[in-house]
Amino acid sequence: METIRIGVIGAGQIGTHHLNEYAQIPEAQLVAVADPVGATLEAARRKFSIQHGYSDYREMLRRDDIDAVDVCVHNAKHAPITIEALKAGKHVYCEKPMAGTWRDALAMAQAAEKCGRKLHIQLGTLYTVETRAARRLIDEGHLGKVYYARSFGYRRRGRPFVDGYGTANFVDKSICAGGALYDMGVYHIAQVLYLIGNPAVLTISGATHQELEMYEDRRSFSNYSVEELGLGLVRLEGGITLDIEESWAIHHDGQEASKILGSRGGLRLNPLTYFSSLGDMPGSTTFDLKSTDTRWHACFPQTAWHDSSQRHWISALLGRVALLPTAPVALNTALISEGIYLSSRMGREVTAADVRDRSVSATMDPLAPEKALAQKA
Repeated sequence: METIRIGVIGAGQIGTHHLNEYAQIPEAQLVAVADPVGATLEAARRKFSIQHGYSDYREMLRRDDIDAVDVCVHNAKHAPITIEALKAGKHVYCEKPMAGTWRDALAMAQAAEKCGRKLHIQLGTLYTVETRAARRLIDEGHLGKVYYARSFGYRRRGRPFVDGYGTANFVDKSICAGGALYDMGVYHIAQVLYLIGNPAVLTISGATHQELEMYEDRRSFSNYSVEELGLGLVRLEGGITLDIEESWAIHHDGQEASKILGSRGGLRLNPLTYFSSLGDMPGSTTFDLKSTDTRWHACFPQTAWHDSSQRHWISALLGRVALLPTAPVALNTALISEGIYLSSRMGREVTAADVRDRSVSATMDPLAPEKALAQKA
């Protein structure tokens, strides 16, 4: 194949971003778009010159001239639409988080395997030059045995809608399933897991908070019901400890970063810095990533197919590169995220088995996990 024929489900804020990305990839052909809101649908068709538009995505899935579908809907709807698309014979690209619960994310992964189709999750942090460079340093053994990692994300005051941007859908748990952990934490947790080889989760201890003041009219209108701060301590296979801090709003300056530490050296991911000892002297190394990235693109043309999630997806479908393990990483991220929520509600450390046993589908009811916990209590 020389091109991949794409259908996009959801033409709102995120869908428009995805459409913009595809429009810049010559090998991607936008065949159809689906959105239940007529004005949104028509605006996308006009802007991107898409011939076919559908108010019902199921009609679009019946087309035999679409190779892959891009799912850009609210979190709790990821699983049912993705699974329908896979069963219709399409490869699926899905926006993060993978799903509203680990149970639904697992169902997506299982459906992809059963249907023999590729499943890719939008994890944009995997395509930064910092991540590519960090992966090279780790693969070459410069960190030695990894034993500790930190996933860190920071906003001083950046809660969607209530702080002035985005829609109320981002903070209503019945729609979004989670707050800071699902919105931004997914990116940082997945980045760290990918770099350290996506080890299995053993135990999770977590807490979530919604403490800072907000405009009461916006709180009331939005049904603000998610966390603004998520915290976790995770024990991973191989003796690795992962700690997590993800904030939408916090009284602090954010002068921290995700990091990975090993027996021979350590990395701060942003800005990328290597810490080690040379000649019995501790030292810190920074990198000229701009010129490095230019050289890598010139000398290794395949580098361009890792410049963004969409470019990588199209490249993988064309058989030019192996698809990064975004689905397994996103599934593990979902397990950790739900584990933090579960641990916070139960007031104790939980095991990976606890999360798997208690996780329920949120396909029909995004509040199902809370209801299930209440019933078991």
